[in-house]
Amino acid sequence: MKTAADLKCGDKVTINGVNIEHPSAKRILEVGFTPGQEIELVNKSVFDDPIAISVRGTVIALRKSDADCIIIS
Repeated sequence: MKTAADLKCGDKVTINGVNIEHPSAKRILEVGFTPGQEIELVNKSVFDDPIAISVRGTVIALRKSDADCIIIS
């Protein structure tokens, strides 16, 4: 299963779902990472954590551990 944490800069994908068993799942859903939304990895920090993802016209920084609960196609 591929997740948003696996993206490379410039990748555009669609969210298939969110792992609701993950501790950050509720927060991830609340900020707009919902199934069907298109996301793009905009930037990574020097050590690849955090990452910046564009969703619904907004760029949001996420820890890779949090991005790991976003299931993509």
